Amino acid sequence: MGPEWDEMEESLDFTDFYLKSVQTYKRLFKNWQAGSKAEVAMIRFIMISLMDKDLEEPGNILKLHHYCNKEDYVYHHAMSIGLIGGYIAYKMKCNRADVYQAAIGGCLADCGMARLPPRLTASLTADDYEEIHSHPIFSYKMIKDSSIIKDSVKIAVLEHHGRLDGTGYPKRLKTKPMNLFSKIIAVADVFHAMTSERTYRKKQSPFKVLEMILHDDFGKFDIRVVKTLLSSFANFFIGSRVKLNNGFIAEIIFIDAGSETRPVIKVMDSEQIINLGINRELYIEEIL
Repeated sequence: MGPEWDEMEESLDFTDFYLKSVQTYKRLFKNWQAGSKAEVAMIRFIMISLMDKDLEEPGNILKLHHYCNKEDYVYHHAMSIGLIGGYIAYKMKCNRADVYQAAIGGCLADCGMARLPPRLTASLTADDYEEIHSHPIFSYKMIKDSSIIKDSVKIAVLEHHGRLDGTGYPKRLKTKPMNLFSKIIAVADVFHAMTSERTYRKKQSPFKVLEMILHDDFGKFDIRVVKTLLSSFANFFIGSRVKLNNGFIAEIIFIDAGSETRPVIKVMDSEQIINLGINRELYIEEIL
């Protein structure tokens, strides 16, 4: 991509490099809207550089939803799916080449949005759901001839909105198993979407979202993938300040294995200790 990018990569910290990469993806996306082919090689370069930076300081992956904004949601979402997908693959002991493949596939999963009417990416509303169901097919067509991406990752791009119980889209045979890349990108996609601010939906805390994925959507996502992401959050958020749904500010003081979405917290004002695993009325609304 040229010496300028190499110098930028060396000099910027993860946050600045991530934000620069989002703007680069935005420029590429505008080109795709104008009819250009997907620059898979450039996406590969960006995602490998970002993954390498992220894995030096893994806590960065847990902050991605804070950077997202309504106006640039589509571009943040693409980069974040890639980074979260690559991180999950890493934590699942995939080799580094497959970690990069998961990151590249995740980033390109929504490239087909560029083939839809621009209004859908400018201000997506709940009423537009039906129309956007074709975007995985467009994404697949845009990358299917690339020699850079593994075939299993191309399939993952096509079916990242599929679910293990045969629901989701595009429609597929229930007897067809989803490969690991498909399972990883599906979780990365829904997790970032639900934790991000969007035009028609407020963001929710990672703990609340993971609880919903585990329980409300049980059977739709691969439990190993979900628990891999969940354990990663548990490892990094001890000591973090959070806001509860009753408005209290608290600190996470203990996270029990098997109950990661409902840690033990200490309320800052009263120093009251609350086990959210027992007190089911309360939940973490926001990580501060």
